[in-house]
Amino acid sequence: MEENKGKGALEDDFLDEDEEDTQKDKFLTFRVGHEDYGIEIRHVTEIIGIQKITAVPDMPEFVKGVINLRGKVIPVLDMRRRFSLEDRDYDERTCIVVVNVAEAAVGLVVDTVNEVVDIPEERIEPAPEINKGGNNLMIQGLGKVGEEVKILLDVNKLLNGQTPEPPAGAEQAAVA
Repeated sequence: MEENKGKGALEDDFLDEDEEDTQKDKFLTFRVGHEDYGIEIRHVTEIIGIQKITAVPDMPEFVKGVINLRGKVIPVLDMRRRFSLEDRDYDERTCIVVVNVAEAAVGLVVDTVNEVVDIPEERIEPAPEINKGGNNLMIQGLGKVGEEVKILLDVNKLLNGQTPEPPAGAEQAAVA
């Protein structure tokens, strides 16, 4: 009997590894504005419809506020604001993707959720270094899916409060 206990515990360890393997290379894709983005599925806890968001004063502009999710208050980021895009009215396709960031739940408001796609590591390229200083603050990489490119985000950097700088020369082009 002792032998079976040990074997069962060992099997549980294998299940954990298998479960982790099922999430490897999988990304939840969603649309914000005219672009498709992806985040590693292992960070996603759930997807919910848009609901009442309570504004909180003195927060960065991209922090829309907080929601009450089954008795737990979680901050909500508006991804349009995070990417310095124009606000738009929420509709029936607008969703909140709840993710785990540094062991805390955070909601991301996106225009629409697309699908879960498999993007193996060899199909992910680093983001081009076009921002001043060569840092793409929130971009984990660019994933090639068929003929399309998905911008893969690093969820741990979404809350850092920094806004990506426009590409070098964009300010001059806007003036001209």
